[in-house]
Amino acid sequence: MTDQQRDDLRHDEVGAGTTTGLAAPSVDVTDTRQNSLWSDAWRALMRNPLFWIGGVLGVLFLLVATFPGVFARGADPRDCSLSNSKLEPSAEHWFGYDQQGCDYLANVVYGARNSLIIGALAVVVILVLGVTVGALSGFFGGVVDSVLSRIADIFYALPLVLGALVILRSGSLGRGVVAVAIALSAFGWMTAMRLVRSQVIAVKSADYVAAARAMGASNSRILVRHILPNAVAPVLVYATITVGVLIAAEATLTFLGVGLQRPAISWGLQIDAGQSLLRTAPHLVFFPSIVLTLTVMAFVMMGDALRDALDPRQRS
Repeated sequence: MTDQQRDDLRHDEVGAGTTTGLAAPSVDVTDTRQNSLWSDAWRALMRNPLFWIGGVLGVLFLLVATFPGVFARGADPRDCSLSNSKLEPSAEHWFGYDQQGCDYLANVVYGARNSLIIGALAVVVILVLGVTVGALSGFFGGVVDSVLSRIADIFYALPLVLGALVILRSGSLGRGVVAVAIALSAFGWMTAMRLVRSQVIAVKSADYVAAARAMGASNSRILVRHILPNAVAPVLVYATITVGVLIAAEATLTFLGVGLQRPAISWGLQIDAGQSLLRTAPHLVFFPSIVLTLTVMAFVMMGDALRDALDPRQRS
C-alpha cells in the first residue's frame, strides 16, 4: 500500500466517524433506545402472571360489551314479565330475574357496554388534556409553567367524584354517556398532566435533545419526536389503571342518582335498584357488583404489570 493510499484510507475513516457522530436532523436518535425499552417491557409482560390474568379478563369484558347478544344467551334485557319478578338464579337463567321480571344475565351483560364506553372515552379526554398541558408546562417552563400548574391546582381542589357530581347535578351536560365521561375527565386530567410535566422536565436537558436543538430542530419536533416518546411510559401506566377507576366512579355517580338514568342499562343502576331488596333478592346486588369488581381489577392488574415492565428497577 502506497503512502497516498494510506492517506486516503485515513481520510475515509475520519469522514465515516464524523458522519456517525453527527447524525443528520432526519435521523431519530431515540429510535434504538425506544425499541429496546418496549421490547424489554414486552418480554417482562409476557412473564408476568398479573398481566395475563388482567389481560384475559379485560379482553373478555371487551367482547361482552361488543357482542352482548352472544353472552346474554339470546335474551332481551327489556323483555320482562312481572310473573318472574325476583326469581332466583337457575340452570335456565343463570342470574335470575330482577324486580320487573327481566332476565338479569342480559341486563348485566348489556350494562358492560355503557360502563366501558364511559371509562375509555374519559381516559382518552384525560390523556389529550393531560399530555398537552403537561408537555407545554414542562417544556417551556417559566410563566407558562406557573399559569398551567395553578390551573391544575384549582381543579385538584375538588375530588374526582365530587367534582363530577357538581357538574352532573347542574344539568348543563345532561345525564348521557358522553356527559358522564366529560364530567369525569374534567376532574381527572391533573395527575396525567403532573406525570408528563415531571418527565418532560427531566428529559429536556438530555444530551440527545441538545444535539437535536443544535442541528436546527424546531421546538415542536423536539417535543414530539424526542421528548414525549421518553415521557409517555408513566402516563400509559396511569391511563390503564384509570380506566378501572373511572368505571367504578361512573357506577358510584349512577348509584348516587346523578349519573346515567333509565332507560339506560348500567351496573350502577342495577346496584342502586337492588339495594332495597338486598334481604329478599341478594342476587340483584351480587352479580353486577362482582362483575364491576372484576372489571376494575382487570385494568388495575394490567396497569401494575405495565408499571413493573417499564421500570428497569423492577426487572432482574
